[in-house]
Amino acid sequence: MHQQRIVVSLMALFTVATVAFGATGDQSSVKGMITSRTGETLIVKSADGNVTVVLSDETKTKDDKGLFGLEKQQMSSVVLIPGLKVNIKGTTDDQNRLVAKTITVDGDDLETSEMIEAGLHPTAEQVAANMKLIEVNQQNIAGNKAELATQKDSIDANQQGIAANQQQIGENIKNIEENENRFAALSEYDEKGTATVRFNSGSTKISTEDQEKLRQLAQTATGLTGYIIEVTGYADSVGSAEMNTKLSEDRAKAVVTYLFQQGGIPVRHIVAPGAMGEYGQAAPNETKAGRAENRRVEVKILVNKGIVGS
Repeated sequence: MHQQRIVVSLMALFTVATVAFGATGDQSSVKGMITSRTGETLIVKSADGNVTVVLSDETKTKDDKGLFGLEKQQMSSVVLIPGLKVNIKGTTDDQNRLVAKTITVDGDDLETSEMIEAGLHPTAEQVAANMKLIEVNQQNIAGNKAELATQKDSIDANQQGIAANQQQIGENIKNIEENENRFAALSEYDEKGTATVRFNSGSTKISTEDQEKLRQLAQTATGLTGYIIEVTGYADSVGSAEMNTKLSEDRAKAVVTYLFQQGGIPVRHIVAPGAMGEYGQAAPNETKAGRAENRRVEVKILVNKGIVGS
């Protein structure tokens, strides 16, 4: 009888232990910033530490409100780069990794990340504008000193504006440093192949010659371990800046679509198709030849330096 009680107690203890540890496939989520990417594996830094996230063919990526969301459902998982803030939901596997089902990114954060990666600093422009405004306010203060008795209210208002601008400058500088630091991780990648696709004025059609370039680039990429492909579109200065940004975005989308449909590149290996508009020109826009050089999409194959044999 005593032995029977011991057996029953051990069975109950085993049952409790099994429930406590849980099973593979449990629903899980993580919110944080991507610190590294190697092929289909992400490292996400959260408040609780680093989490390994695995991408699969079923992974869906959503862009809340950015410029770079693609219309086709299968093209939605193309925005994952080191330094991007993400909210990931999925299931755990037998290695305690999170297999991603949905990945949500902030569109504004993505757009800023792309421009910083290309060497542009939109927040720096705001800093310059604020500095200029401070100078104007300071000049107004100097002029108002002659009429201090009657202009005191105006001086006070200017001083408040200066204080507000200085605070904004501090915030903008902090944002610049944060965004520059986040892309320091890109130095961890080696460039294994490049291709430049040219376009006619106002066109997004890929020529037969450039299609062959993309096919060769895709063959090179699929022979590598842990590769990612970066796609960035550009335009010349003909037309408005808004129109050129949209045109460069459509050209980048066309290249991404070709790599996916004709090159056999899984979408999860393509990161952040950039739309730089007329910024980042390769040649002067004042000449016909220069404008032709600027109507382009640049494609790069990148492999993490930490991968053995890369």
